[in-house]
This record gives sequence, C-alpha cells and structure tokens, in this order.
Amino acid sequence: MGALERQASKVERQSVGLVLSQLRAALVVKGAEIMLDRDARLENYVGINPVGLVQQNWNSYEGVCKGDGPARGKWCFRSRLNVRDHAAETGRLLYRPEHRIQIGQRVAEPGATLGWMVTTQFSDRNGDGRQDESERTTGLMLEPVTEN
Repeated sequence: MGALERQASKVERQSVGLVLSQLRAALVVKGAEIMLDRDARLENYVGINPVGLVQQNWNSYEGVCKGDGPARGKWCFRSRLNVRDHAAETGRLLYRPEHRIQIGQRVAEPGATLGWMVTTQFSDRNGDGRQDESERTTGLMLEPVTEN
C-alpha cells in the first residue's frame, strides 16, 4: 500500500510540475510581448490568471474558485478586486493535492491548498530581494504564495 501511495504522489507531483512549467513558459512569452509594446507595462499584469495564456484545456482546472477553493486534485483561480484600478480582477492560482507532495521547497499534505500569483521579475543588482527604483522590471513570473 505504501508503494502505491508513493507512486501516486510522484505522478501528482509530476503533473503539477508540468502545469507550472507550461504556465511559466507562457509568462515568459507574454512578458516579452509586453516589453515590445511601448504602451504596455508589466506591472499591469500582476495577479492575472495565467491559465488564460496557455492554449491548453486541463480537465483538472475548475475555472474561478467557488467556496473554499478547488476540489482535491484540481486547480482554480481565486479572483479579487484589484485595488489599483478597482475594475480589473487579479488573484492567485490555487491547487489542492490529493496526496502528500513536494513542489519546490513546499510540502503539502492532502487537502491543503497551494497558491501561486503572477508577479514581476526584476534585476536585483544589490541582492536585497526588493525592487529599488534603479532596478528595472524584466518580465513576469509565477511566485508561490500562502493562501489564507
């Protein structure tokens, strides 16, 4: 039984990793498109739903989150009203694992919620982890967040 559980956990981890890789690749492309458009700003894309950038329909994607989030083994997008312009919705992408999995440095128990949010990437020249005025924005990325 333990071997079966480990295998199921491994398959789920690989599936989540594949989804995240596809979303990250789509964000690189979108970031490049935005940087080529002189009228667009990367900051305006913080918090977007990255699933809309991928030409892929995942059976595990439920769309906008309902209630307390996705079912086990599913993804959803929890939207919030954007405080910057009070019109556009921003939010975070959520996943609820069926098995205990490790994604990056995070370990999630079955039924826990993992979250990611689209943020801007920047050249951190002084290595302090914060974007200073002299450090320019270089693209979009998917960053792990804690879901409350």
